[in-house]
Amino acid sequence: MDFADSPDDARFRRELRAWLAANKAARDERVPHDDASLADEFALLRAWQRQLFDAGYVGLLWPREYGGRGAPPVQQAILNEELARVRAPQLLNRVGINNAGPTLIAHGTEAQKQRLLPPILSGDEMWCQLFSEPGAGSDLAAVRTRAEREGDHFRVTGQKVWTSYAQLSKWAILLARTNPSVPKHKGITYFIVDMTSPGITIRPLTQITGSTEFSEVFLEDVLVPATNVIGSVDQGWEIAMTTLAHERGTGFAFKEQVLARIAVDDLGALARSHGRATDPVLRQEIARGYVDVEIMRLMNCRTLTRLERGQDPGPESSLVKLFWASLTQRLHDLALEIQGPDAVRADGRWPMAFLWSRVGAIAGGTSEVQANIIAQRMLGLPRG
Repeated sequence: MDFADSPDDARFRRELRAWLAANKAARDERVPHDDASLADEFALLRAWQRQLFDAGYVGLLWPREYGGRGAPPVQQAILNEELARVRAPQLLNRVGINNAGPTLIAHGTEAQKQRLLPPILSGDEMWCQLFSEPGAGSDLAAVRTRAEREGDHFRVTGQKVWTSYAQLSKWAILLARTNPSVPKHKGITYFIVDMTSPGITIRPLTQITGSTEFSEVFLEDVLVPATNVIGSVDQGWEIAMTTLAHERGTGFAFKEQVLARIAVDDLGALARSHGRATDPVLRQEIARGYVDVEIMRLMNCRTLTRLERGQDPGPESSLVKLFWASLTQRLHDLALEIQGPDAVRADGRWPMAFLWSRVGAIAGGTSEVQANIIAQRMLGLPRG
């Protein structure tokens, strides 16, 4: 690919930078404080998403008929780069925008698209993802939540876990087993579930950071209309692969690449502030981080090239996700090493960021799962 912006892309970048500069004060007001409650954080981030949506910067890749701009993938990458560069707040409805929306566009009926897609971009209707279970996280195909057909509904019973913003969501994408008599990758169906349905119980989970963003969700005889099936019954695994490819795709990766570059630059400043700028071992580790960020950028460009050609992200997205998870943990380990005893303080950027970096090897598919995908689907190795 051409690494320089095309004239159209350069114009898009200039316009975006000008908008971000003009809205700096309003943008900074949307950044949640460390001690903000989940409700306060939700309100701030929802307002920020609405502000971006009104400016036309949410859902760039989506077709125009569903509220998007039909933009080329490179402009979505530019958007994520520029938002990360100014350290803007993240979008609130990420599951809807990155996961559910593209899946509906690819596999949903026209009626499903018309009803469900427009409120995703504006943030009027939040989405969550009911995939992982206590016994089916790393092995997603082992889901045991059951969905039994009863006339024009399915009766769903089971338990999900690590569901972001479950208590604040209107809709969920759900994987449930509809045929236990076939191999586990078969017999799974992909549903849309109304989170206000009777029989749903949500229990927030307190994380090591103190946040309650994640929840466990219990479903007891929840009735889901058959019209809420995405694709065909028993064919949900293939559709889930679309969701996961987008979750780990370039939109996520370009943002994290820029944030990693910012972290490397900040590590240099941190080393200088602690009188360790001449430490040869430390300098080598910071240089390694810089090189790794460049490697990640090139991997992202490869994925972007696939998207520009109309191809799916493919298993290469697992390679990027695995690389990023390792990189972000190494960078934050290094930050705490530089700080020494100061790292035990509860305040400050680095201690909290260190805790969040642990999530990288779990969220969006564990590093072990990503390694298996790379081994089997990219290298052609047999299952272990």
